[in-house]
Amino acid sequence: MPETRLDAIDRKIIAALQRDGRLTNVELAEAVGLSPSPCLRRVRLLEEAGIISGYHATLDRKGVGLGLTVFVGVKVERHRDETAAAFRDAVRERPEVITCHLVSGDADFLLQVVVPDLAAYERFLLDTLLKLPGVSDIRSNFAIQTVKSGAPLPLDHLP
Repeated sequence: MPETRLDAIDRKIIAALQRDGRLTNVELAEAVGLSPSPCLRRVRLLEEAGIISGYHATLDRKGVGLGLTVFVGVKVERHRDETAAAFRDAVRERPEVITCHLVSGDADFLLQVVVPDLAAYERFLLDTLLKLPGVSDIRSNFAIQTVKSGAPLPLDHLP
């Protein structure tokens, strides 16, 4: 996707929606200094360009019974590209895995896994993760406390 040039108004729209995705178009337009019609047009263009990729509710993990967050470093066998592709496909299907990154360093992939408790993670690890294609090593790091989460993307680098 080609890079979309964002002007000051676009940046204000994005920043406002990152703070509160439930703003009405009228509230958003007022916040960024536009009338509602041009504001809506700009939001639609940002969505079409993929700059705004969606809207969601942020849930309290403990409140919905997902009290354990685990960061899992996974090494996969490098014998074939198909193995890594099969691993990626399998991970995408697992609801416990809320993020998966291809990374450099000791692991090949870094997963963020949320489960109700340690027993649920043990089941996920033994019954699922260790059986995924190409997995050769797993390192689990348990989150003790969340210090920062869900922060808006920093936009200071934009011209």
